[in-house]
Amino acid sequence: MVVFCGMNVQIIGTAKCRDTKKCRLWFDERGLSYHFVDLAKRPLSPGELDSIAAANGWEAMLEKKGKVWKARQLEWKDYDAREELLENPLLLKTPVVREKGRAVIGYCPDEWAKMTGK
Repeated sequence: MVVFCGMNVQIIGTAKCRDTKKCRLWFDERGLSYHFVDLAKRPLSPGELDSIAAANGWEAMLEKKGKVWKARQLEWKDYDAREELLENPLLLKTPVVREKGRAVIGYCPDEWAKMTGK
């Protein structure tokens, strides 16, 4: 993980996601380094998911407008969000910007600015 401003930052998403691309550009334009985790290549570990959930809650992590959500028809089922995210990493709403115990889900430049001081 790359360090800037005394922080270790991860951007979690997919290379194809428009909001993840905009997030990475936001960091690049400010000269801020980060470690990118491409969910299409490497799913998150249970511990990584638990860390994000601790900061945001499980339901906030689900991308309920995406293809995977619709294909799984989860709006009509009882489900365990943690189990679904472990089984289907592309259900995670992206980008996720994670630093220590904090995690910001979705395209939120104002929150990233608070997190980084930029």
